[in-house]
Amino acid sequence: MRPDVELRLPVDSAYVSVLRATTVSLAARLDFTLDDIEDLRMAVGEACALVLPSADEGSDLICAFFMEPGEVTITIRVPSRSPQPLDDDGFGWQVLTALTTHAETASEGGTFSVTMTMHSTVNA
Repeated sequence: MRPDVELRLPVDSAYVSVLRATTVSLAARLDFTLDDIEDLRMAVGEACALVLPSADEGSDLICAFFMEPGEVTITIRVPSRSPQPLDDDGFGWQVLTALTTHAETASEGGTFSVTMTMHSTVNA
């Protein structure tokens, strides 16, 4: 399935702010509430914190946005020959899962990713 929006950035935490700003803009376009938008912005930051340590040096962080009315699914992935093990009880994962409707990680084909879905609370 082709994403509605895809963003490719250098693997560098300095670019996470660009990704968060893009997320805010797209969520606003979907008429998410201000609270939903802020939660999603923080969730994207946490997802980046989870994938960046596993990224191969000099590679790209790729973020795909799949948008539906009242829902957005975001996959953040990096090329990774040796993904860091995820601590399901870690603070970052707990924050991410608390802020989103659904979140999961995957490590396959030399890629490590975090996928999260959030439903708007408008009319919920």
